[in-house]
Amino acid sequence: MPFISDKNKSAASGGSGGGYLNPSKIQSGGNVRFALLDDQPLEFFECWGETADGKTKPFRFAEDPSPEDIQEEMGVDYSRRLNRDGTAPEKVKFAIAVPVYSYDSSAVQIMQLGQKSLINELDSVSQMEDYADLLAWDFVLGKEGVGLETRYSLRPAPRKKGAQADIETAWTEARDSGFDISRLLTGDNPFKAN
Repeated sequence: MPFISDKNKSAASGGSGGGYLNPSKIQSGGNVRFALLDDQPLEFFECWGETADGKTKPFRFAEDPSPEDIQEEMGVDYSRRLNRDGTAPEKVKFAIAVPVYSYDSSAVQIMQLGQKSLINELDSVSQMEDYADLLAWDFVLGKEGVGLETRYSLRPAPRKKGAQADIETAWTEARDSGFDISRLLTGDNPFKAN
């Protein structure tokens, strides 16, 4: 079964801090190992807003937003962040978020992916018969290079021996504490109810 819905497949093609596993925070030449905790990621569209004093904040939408939708959500305090050239607002990007068990932190984290190459690789793996149960495998996410020269890699790996009980315990504790990834869409804390 595909990891990315047919509805958003075209958005993913073409051109870690706290409770988050962030690919861009991996050191060049490094990698992280994780286990997926859900085989249905939260799919959304994201753009960044900026205040007059430079404070930034992500704005997420369940559907591809119009410029009017973005302006309404940002209100008067935020304006869209500009592209690298400073000539136009940054484009809205398709992204996914999925709960994972991070071996580095021995805890549940949220992995958000906006990199199309990683989204497509995970989707490709999900459609291979050998990996039909994505939740039974570990994954290793690697990074090489910096800035515009960054390249990511993602490969499945057999589950670490003896890790399944720790994964299940961490996931049960997170859900018992009120974990709900859909709160990312409202700007609330996905790790606990307000």
